[in-house]
Amino acid sequence: MAEPGPPSPEPAPPKPAPPAAAPAAPAPPAAPAAPAAPAARRLVLDTSIFTNPDIRSAFGATPTEALVRFLETARRLRGALEFFMPPSIHAELTHFVDEAHVPADIELLIVRKPPNKFELTVPAFLLYELIEDVRRRVDKGLRVAEEAARAGSTGETERIAALRRKYREALREGIIDSTEDVELILLAKELDAIVVSADRGVVTWAEKLGLRSIDPTRLRGLLDSVQADPG
Repeated sequence: MAEPGPPSPEPAPPKPAPPAAAPAAPAPPAAPAAPAAPAARRLVLDTSIFTNPDIRSAFGATPTEALVRFLETARRLRGALEFFMPPSIHAELTHFVDEAHVPADIELLIVRKPPNKFELTVPAFLLYELIEDVRRRVDKGLRVAEEAARAGSTGETERIAALRRKYREALREGIIDSTEDVELILLAKELDAIVVSADRGVVTWAEKLGLRSIDPTRLRGLLDSVQADPG
Protein backbone atom coordinates (compact mmCIF):
# COMPACT_ATOMS: atom_id res chain seq x y z
CA MET A 1 0.00 0.00 0.00
CA ALA A 2 1.46 3.38 -1.03
CA GLU A 3 2.60 5.87 1.49
CA PRO A 4 0.29 8.98 1.63
CA GLY A 5 1.98 12.08 0.17
CA PRO A 6 2.39 15.35 1.99
CA PRO A 7 -0.79 17.34 2.43
CA SER A 8 -1.56 19.84 -0.37
CA PRO A 9 -0.79 23.42 0.58
CA GLU A 10 -3.73 25.61 1.48
CA PRO A 11 -4.68 27.97 -1.38
CA ALA A 12 -3.49 31.56 -0.86
CA PRO A 13 -6.26 33.94 0.11
CA PRO A 14 -7.27 36.28 -2.74
CA LYS A 15 -5.59 39.68 -2.77
CA PRO A 16 -7.90 42.51 -1.93
CA ALA A 17 -8.89 44.59 -4.96
CA PRO A 18 -7.15 47.96 -5.12
CA PRO A 19 -9.36 50.81 -4.11
CA ALA A 20 -11.14 52.43 -7.02
CA ALA A 21 -9.38 55.53 -8.28
CA ALA A 22 -11.12 58.74 -7.51
CA PRO A 23 -12.80 60.17 -10.59
CA ALA A 24 -10.56 62.65 -12.40
CA ALA A 25 -11.47 66.26 -11.94
CA PRO A 26 -13.06 67.67 -15.10
CA ALA A 27 -10.62 69.59 -17.26
CA PRO A 28 -11.18 73.32 -17.10
CA PRO A 29 -12.84 74.68 -20.23
CA ALA A 30 -10.38 75.85 -22.83
CA ALA A 31 -9.91 79.56 -22.96
CA PRO A 32 -11.61 81.08 -25.98
CA ALA A 33 -9.21 81.72 -28.82
CA ALA A 34 -8.24 85.31 -29.22
CA PRO A 35 -9.99 86.85 -32.21
CA ALA A 36 -7.74 87.10 -35.23
CA ALA A 37 -6.53 90.57 -35.98
CA PRO A 38 -8.37 91.99 -38.98
CA ALA A 39 -6.30 91.94 -42.13
CA ALA A 40 -5.02 95.32 -43.18
CA ARG A 41 -6.97 96.82 -46.02
CA ARG A 42 -4.92 97.21 -49.17
CA LEU A 43 -4.92 100.17 -51.52
CA VAL A 44 -3.15 100.42 -54.87
CA LEU A 45 -2.16 104.00 -55.67
CA ASP A 46 -1.92 105.78 -59.00
CA THR A 47 0.45 108.64 -59.80
CA SER A 48 -2.53 110.96 -60.29
CA ILE A 49 -3.08 111.09 -56.52
CA PHE A 50 0.05 113.25 -56.29
CA THR A 51 0.12 114.92 -59.72
CA ASN A 52 -3.50 115.93 -60.32
CA PRO A 53 -3.85 119.43 -58.78
CA ASP A 54 -7.48 118.87 -57.80
CA ILE A 55 -6.57 115.72 -55.84
CA ARG A 56 -3.16 116.48 -54.39
CA SER A 57 -4.29 119.82 -52.94
CA ALA A 58 -5.72 117.91 -49.96
CA PHE A 59 -2.17 116.84 -49.09
CA GLY A 60 0.07 119.59 -50.47
CA ALA A 61 0.59 122.30 -53.05
CA THR A 62 3.23 120.39 -55.05
CA PRO A 63 3.68 116.70 -55.91
CA THR A 64 6.62 116.47 -53.51
CA GLU A 65 4.76 118.10 -50.63
CA ALA A 66 1.68 115.97 -51.30
CA LEU A 67 3.73 112.78 -51.25
CA VAL A 68 5.54 113.73 -48.03
CA ARG A 69 2.26 114.54 -46.26
CA PHE A 70 0.72 111.33 -47.56
CA LEU A 71 3.63 109.34 -46.14
CA GLU A 72 3.06 110.96 -42.75
CA THR A 73 -0.50 109.66 -42.80
CA ALA A 74 0.59 106.23 -44.06
CA ARG A 75 3.13 106.02 -41.25
CA ARG A 76 0.38 106.66 -38.69
CA LEU A 77 -1.87 104.04 -40.24
CA ARG A 78 0.74 101.29 -40.55
CA GLY A 79 -0.95 98.00 -39.63
CA ALA A 80 -4.43 99.25 -40.47
CA LEU A 81 -3.84 100.04 -44.13
CA GLU A 82 -1.29 98.83 -46.66
CA PHE A 83 -0.36 100.85 -49.72
CA PHE A 84 1.00 99.39 -52.95
CA MET A 85 2.24 100.76 -56.24
CA PRO A 86 3.47 98.93 -59.36
CA PRO A 87 7.13 99.68 -60.18
CA SER A 88 6.11 101.39 -63.43
CA ILE A 89 3.83 103.77 -61.53
CA HIS A 90 6.55 104.44 -58.97
CA ALA A 91 9.04 105.22 -61.75
CA GLU A 92 6.49 107.58 -63.29
CA LEU A 93 6.05 109.34 -59.94
CA THR A 94 9.79 110.01 -59.62
CA HIS A 95 9.57 112.32 -62.64
CA PHE A 96 7.27 114.66 -60.68
CA VAL A 97 8.80 114.75 -57.18
CA ASP A 98 12.10 115.87 -55.73
CA GLU A 99 13.45 112.59 -54.36
CA ALA A 100 15.92 114.44 -52.12
CA HIS A 101 12.97 115.57 -50.00
CA VAL A 102 11.13 112.22 -49.91
CA PRO A 103 11.61 110.22 -46.67
CA ALA A 104 13.65 107.04 -47.06
CA ASP A 105 10.96 104.85 -45.51
CA ILE A 106 8.75 105.35 -48.56
CA GLU A 107 9.97 101.88 -49.52
CA LEU A 108 8.22 100.49 -46.42
CA LEU A 109 5.15 102.69 -46.52
CA ILE A 110 4.34 102.27 -50.23
CA VAL A 111 5.31 98.77 -51.31
CA ARG A 112 6.52 98.42 -54.88
CA LYS A 113 5.13 95.20 -56.32
CA PRO A 114 4.57 94.13 -59.93
CA PRO A 115 1.49 92.07 -60.73
CA ASN A 116 2.00 88.40 -61.42
CA LYS A 117 1.42 88.65 -65.15
CA PHE A 118 2.00 84.95 -65.84
CA GLU A 119 -0.64 83.59 -63.47
CA LEU A 120 -3.36 86.23 -63.44
CA THR A 121 -6.39 85.67 -65.62
CA VAL A 122 -9.05 88.14 -66.72
CA PRO A 123 -12.43 87.51 -68.37
CA ALA A 124 -12.34 87.35 -72.16
CA PHE A 125 -15.24 89.77 -72.46
CA LEU A 126 -12.87 92.57 -71.44
CA LEU A 127 -10.85 92.04 -74.60
CA TYR A 128 -14.01 92.28 -76.71
CA GLU A 129 -15.08 95.47 -74.91
CA LEU A 130 -11.63 97.02 -75.29
CA ILE A 131 -11.57 96.36 -79.04
CA GLU A 132 -15.07 97.80 -79.51
CA ASP A 133 -14.16 100.83 -77.42
CA VAL A 134 -11.01 101.48 -79.45
CA ARG A 135 -12.97 101.21 -82.71
CA ARG A 136 -15.57 103.74 -81.52
CA ARG A 137 -12.86 106.12 -80.42
CA VAL A 138 -11.01 105.94 -83.74
CA ASP A 139 -14.22 106.81 -85.58
CA LYS A 140 -14.85 109.69 -83.20
CA GLY A 141 -11.27 110.92 -83.67
CA LEU A 142 -11.75 110.97 -87.43
CA ARG A 143 -14.88 113.09 -87.06
CA VAL A 144 -13.04 115.50 -84.79
CA ALA A 145 -10.26 115.83 -87.39
CA GLU A 146 -12.80 116.44 -90.18
CA GLU A 147 -14.52 119.18 -88.18
CA ALA A 148 -11.19 120.85 -87.52
CA ALA A 149 -10.30 120.75 -91.22
CA ARG A 150 -13.57 122.45 -92.15
CA ALA A 151 -13.34 125.11 -89.45
CA GLY A 152 -11.59 127.78 -91.46
CA SER A 153 -12.99 130.76 -89.61
CA THR A 154 -10.39 130.70 -86.84
CA GLY A 155 -6.65 131.02 -86.91
CA GLU A 156 -4.34 128.07 -87.35
CA THR A 157 -3.11 128.16 -83.75
CA GLU A 158 -6.64 128.12 -82.36
CA ARG A 159 -7.71 125.31 -84.69
CA ILE A 160 -4.74 123.14 -83.70
CA ALA A 161 -5.33 123.75 -79.99
CA ALA A 162 -9.01 122.85 -80.31
CA LEU A 163 -8.15 119.80 -82.40
CA ARG A 164 -5.65 118.52 -79.86
CA ARG A 165 -8.10 118.98 -76.97
CA LYS A 166 -11.03 117.31 -78.71
CA TYR A 167 -8.87 114.55 -80.14
CA ARG A 168 -7.50 113.74 -76.71
CA GLU A 169 -11.01 113.65 -75.26
CA ALA A 170 -12.15 111.34 -78.05
CA LEU A 171 -9.29 108.86 -77.92
CA ARG A 172 -7.82 108.90 -74.41
CA GLU A 173 -10.36 109.87 -71.78
CA GLY A 174 -12.07 106.93 -70.08
CA ILE A 175 -9.79 104.24 -71.50
CA ILE A 176 -6.69 102.43 -70.32
CA ASP A 177 -4.02 103.53 -72.75
CA SER A 178 -0.73 102.59 -71.09
CA THR A 179 1.02 99.60 -69.57
CA GLU A 180 1.11 101.53 -66.28
CA ASP A 181 -2.69 101.58 -66.21
CA VAL A 182 -2.87 97.86 -66.91
CA GLU A 183 -0.32 97.00 -64.22
CA LEU A 184 -2.20 99.04 -61.63
CA ILE A 185 -5.48 97.25 -62.37
CA LEU A 186 -3.87 93.80 -62.45
CA LEU A 187 -2.08 94.39 -59.17
CA ALA A 188 -5.33 95.46 -57.51
CA LYS A 189 -6.98 92.30 -58.83
CA GLU A 190 -4.15 90.10 -57.56
CA LEU A 191 -4.22 91.65 -54.07
CA ASP A 192 -8.01 92.11 -53.92
CA ALA A 193 -7.17 95.73 -53.19
CA ILE A 194 -8.93 99.06 -53.57
CA VAL A 195 -8.00 101.18 -56.60
CA VAL A 196 -7.19 104.83 -55.87
CA SER A 197 -6.87 106.83 -59.08
CA ALA A 198 -8.06 110.10 -60.58
CA ASP A 199 -7.83 108.53 -64.06
CA ARG A 200 -11.39 107.83 -65.21
CA GLY A 201 -10.20 105.14 -67.59
CA VAL A 202 -8.46 103.22 -64.81
CA VAL A 203 -11.52 103.41 -62.57
CA THR A 204 -13.89 102.42 -65.39
CA TRP A 205 -11.94 99.32 -66.33
CA ALA A 206 -11.26 98.40 -62.71
CA GLU A 207 -15.00 98.41 -62.12
CA LYS A 208 -15.51 96.15 -65.15
CA LEU A 209 -13.34 93.62 -63.29
CA GLY A 210 -15.42 94.00 -60.15
CA LEU A 211 -12.69 95.85 -58.26
CA ARG A 212 -13.40 98.38 -55.54
CA SER A 213 -12.35 101.98 -55.92
CA ILE A 214 -12.27 105.15 -53.84
CA ASP A 215 -13.25 108.61 -55.00
CA PRO A 216 -9.80 110.26 -54.85
CA THR A 217 -11.29 113.60 -53.82
CA ARG A 218 -12.39 111.93 -50.56
CA LEU A 219 -9.12 110.09 -49.93
CA ARG A 220 -7.68 112.50 -47.35
CA GLY A 221 -10.88 112.54 -45.31
CA LEU A 222 -11.17 108.75 -45.42
CA LEU A 223 -7.59 108.29 -44.28
CA ASP A 224 -8.06 110.76 -41.44
CA SER A 225 -11.11 108.79 -40.27
CA VAL A 226 -9.22 105.47 -40.02
CA GLN A 227 -8.00 104.50 -36.55
CA ALA A 228 -4.39 103.44 -36.35
CA ASP A 229 -3.67 99.86 -35.28
CA PRO A 230 -2.75 100.00 -31.55
CA GLY A 231 -0.34 97.11 -32.03
